[in-house]
Amino acid sequence: MAETPDLALLERLRDVLGDQPVTETELRVLIEQADGLVRTLGAHLDGSERRISELNEHEDSSLTEIAAELQRVEELRPRLEEARSLHADLELRARELRTSWLLDTTERPRSR
Repeated sequence: MAETPDLALLERLRDVLGDQPVTETELRVLIEQADGLVRTLGAHLDGSERRISELNEHEDSSLTEIAAELQRVEELRPRLEEARSLHADLELRARELRTSWLLDTTERPRSR
């Protein structure tokens, strides 16, 4: 099975949170990408849930259609939960790194 862009991004986020070295710029980009992924997955999940509701309202809806949307929801929900968790962890790591950088610069003796 081919790796989708969202799965590749989730893997990259896991790597960075596993203490893989990252620059501040890379960290900012990853936070933006993670935020975009959370929004995208959330929109897809909401869309599928709406579609299920619409299908349930019509007697002539195909069980195949309903099953397909339910399967999609079952695949999207764990990805969304993981993306949210990784995004939050990434934000925390960024704050910790910024604090560390600030402390390093304030603790260094100033040259005159």
